[in-house]
Amino acid sequence: MPVAAPKPSSWIRVEPAGIFVEPGGFHVDPGRAVGWAVVTHGHGDHARPGHDAVLATPETLAIMRARYRGDAGRRQQPLAYGETVRIGEVDVRLMPAGHVLGSAQVVMDYRGSRVVVSGDYKRRPDPTCRPFEPVPCDVFVTEATFGLPVFRHPPAAGEVAKVLESLTLFPERAHVIGAYALGKAQRMIAELRAAGYAEPIFLHGGLVNLCDLYQRHGVDLGPLVPATGAAKADLQGAVVLAPPSAIADRWSRRLPDPVVAMASGWMRVRQRARQRGVELPLIISDHADWDELLATMADVDAPEVWVTHGREEALVIAAASQGRRARALNLVGREEDDAE
Repeated sequence: MPVAAPKPSSWIRVEPAGIFVEPGGFHVDPGRAVGWAVVTHGHGDHARPGHDAVLATPETLAIMRARYRGDAGRRQQPLAYGETVRIGEVDVRLMPAGHVLGSAQVVMDYRGSRVVVSGDYKRRPDPTCRPFEPVPCDVFVTEATFGLPVFRHPPAAGEVAKVLESLTLFPERAHVIGAYALGKAQRMIAELRAAGYAEPIFLHGGLVNLCDLYQRHGVDLGPLVPATGAAKADLQGAVVLAPPSAIADRWSRRLPDPVVAMASGWMRVRQRARQRGVELPLIISDHADWDELLATMADVDAPEVWVTHGREEALVIAAASQGRRARALNLVGREEDDAE
């Protein structure tokens, strides 16, 4: 008689460090330093320093080295998209997640049972990273950052058009866009280039290293210039990118009468924009919106869905309405940041 595949809950469990895959002896995106870590992408709430061994895409490992230097993992094992490696008794494969450069879903096969951990992901086109690829599975472990029906992201091209229009209306003012250093800044630059903006873009020093890393990995961002030291006259009518924290800092005082913009899915919430003094909110997200979360569950067609972080309750209810068993994992250490 054929042996039934083991239930995923019998070989994957949630520990204080995060998701632990028992027959492989490794954690996925652990929230603290562990012996074996499989990391989905380079954001700090998923890629922690101090692991003994790390498996990730080559791009994610490069990002971790850029951020953590000698603490990026004592042993680093790169795994390209689509390749398979066996860890213990588990076959592990990384597939594109469409979130940032190098971001991956973790596909795990164990004795006929398949679990996919999405990491963070989006379904929109992004010039700076590989698009999400749905993988059919028995359990889909998904984020739910924007897991409420109110979050429906508009096309990025329309949001970028707002910047170009404002540059035409206010040619004497600098346009400073708050964007997270990994992923959002590079996507914002690439979207501006796709819209035809060919002028040099000025960067806060905190964005330079990762923009350089993206370009070394084949992502063309066009001419970039350090904002520090630039003459005020050169910044008039220019686009300046900076971490959101820098816009509220005295660093931004050097900018001529700045139009303050913010690129984030949270800009859908007007109160958040007002609280941060944002004049030009740009709803550009690196996460799936509500409709895309539902569509992704249908695409992977997993009979069971586990929700790691975000608006867990709403997505659990939505998954159940699709006829899927669903539960929230309530992981600790996942950040909700205005800048994503």
